[in-house]
Amino acid sequence: METTQNYLFVALKLLGALGLLIYGMKMMSEALQKLAGPQLRYILSKMTTNRFTGMLTGTLATCAVQSSSATTVMTVSFVSAGLLTLAQAISIIMGANIGTTLTAWIMSLGYNVDLTNVVFPAFFLGMVLIYYKHHRYVGDFLFGIAFMFLSLVMLSTAGKEMDLAHNESVVNFFASFDTGNHLTILAFLFIGTLITCIVQSSAAVMAITILLCSTGVLPIYLGIALVMGENIGTTATANLAALGAGIEARRAALAHLLFNVFGVIWVLCVFYPFVDMVCGFVGYDPMTGGQAERLPIVLAMFHTCFNITNTALLIGLIPQMERIVCWLLPEKEQAGQQELHLQYIQSNLVQTPEIAVLQAQKETAQFAERMQQMFALVRRLAKEDDEKLFDSIFKQIEQAEDHSDQTELAIARYLEQVGEDHLSDATKQKVRQMMREVGELESIGDACYNLARTIKRKQESGQRLTTHLQEQLDAMMKLCDDALTQMNAIMPGHRSEHDIRVTYRIENDINQMRDRLKAGNIQAVNDHEYDYALGTIFADLISECEKLGDYVVNVVQARFGK
Repeated sequence: METTQNYLFVALKLLGALGLLIYGMKMMSEALQKLAGPQLRYILSKMTTNRFTGMLTGTLATCAVQSSSATTVMTVSFVSAGLLTLAQAISIIMGANIGTTLTAWIMSLGYNVDLTNVVFPAFFLGMVLIYYKHHRYVGDFLFGIAFMFLSLVMLSTAGKEMDLAHNESVVNFFASFDTGNHLTILAFLFIGTLITCIVQSSAAVMAITILLCSTGVLPIYLGIALVMGENIGTTATANLAALGAGIEARRAALAHLLFNVFGVIWVLCVFYPFVDMVCGFVGYDPMTGGQAERLPIVLAMFHTCFNITNTALLIGLIPQMERIVCWLLPEKEQAGQQELHLQYIQSNLVQTPEIAVLQAQKETAQFAERMQQMFALVRRLAKEDDEKLFDSIFKQIEQAEDHSDQTELAIARYLEQVGEDHLSDATKQKVRQMMREVGELESIGDACYNLARTIKRKQESGQRLTTHLQEQLDAMMKLCDDALTQMNAIMPGHRSEHDIRVTYRIENDINQMRDRLKAGNIQAVNDHEYDYALGTIFADLISECEKLGDYVVNVVQARFGK
């Protein structure tokens, strides 16, 4: 009875240590993403000029944030946001698989080195830094790594307390499996995949495997089968994140799964020679056993050799992989779809806030482009005499105005959702700027709709602008279009690449033209060149154009953080 209670207590300690490990790695990964957020976004989007730099980028990014899932979800988000092609994403994912092997080496270190002396100073220093605003993310990182190391110490201690090597029933249970049978290897591979899918943490499965192997009860062949299963199971995170996303994001996630499945298949074909070769690298004999302290290193070495070899085999076949996933997930025609569809924002991919902000920025830039397209319709409407075409264009403007209202709400809600997470100060500032941008962009849509309604009022009243008035209105609208063009040049790029004074000069020209045209309009009405009703319509059009120019300036100022 006492033995059973002891085992129950140790099992609970083991579960607690695993929970602490998952939490520590999550905390450390999130802190690193906040510390390196803007730089990480820039690196992932720029350093992918070819498949080799893409692979290196994925490796370095995963080593930096200590989470292949974070890098993969990030990459899927980038594909969804149109910042990466599918081929670039596949190369990054390959690199992420190599980068995640660092985690296995850290864990194997935790089983062979006493980390207690590092853990408690890290807790103390982390607590001090968290209270300093400018260093709180460094403090979060130290807390996360301290939790991770503490959990490894606890796992190692729990493994020794369980003393499984002298537990006859456990030893007999694992000894009952035929390690020379491929069916047994497949069974443990499936178990590793299933557990990883359930706990959503390949690190936890790796920790369990290292624990069982280091006690000497789990043969190395079965332990490596669990590690192979963990490689497949870890793809579940990105595939779940991409379920409701765009087709390109789903293809990137599927490519991750196919990459790892292919790796497992070829390893199974040469399983025993490959494992024996890896064991030879660290001086371990899988046939005689013993030297249990070397088994964590064997597992880490296998994980590294497997991912590096798999990447070396497939990096030259990225175009073929791209064609396969495109064949498995073809584009679907969506006829007659009238409801709002955001191209870059996928709400279920809000797992990495720093990347979610970049998606929102991309969507906001497209929103700005649609507002200029809406204004182009207004310019067409102002010159259209055919009644059917006039009604058709006006209906398009009405639909565009309705979509602008929906887009503003959709992006704002998305930003609110992102804002609920813990963000860096720079990212919080970007969220506030974008909230202002989408509000002003919607106002541009309102101004376009007001212009269209005024033009329709003129049409219904039977009034026609004189040739001179039409030329003046065209000149005013041309200035507004110039302002919109400058706004759209600024929206997707870096602020440092543009000069806000260009926008101010255009706005100044619009204001001066408004004053000149209004004064000329009053004089023309007094001189009976046209009637007061037409003069009022013309004045309303000019005023609305000037308001549109003001909204453009507000958008640009928000983009520049002014």
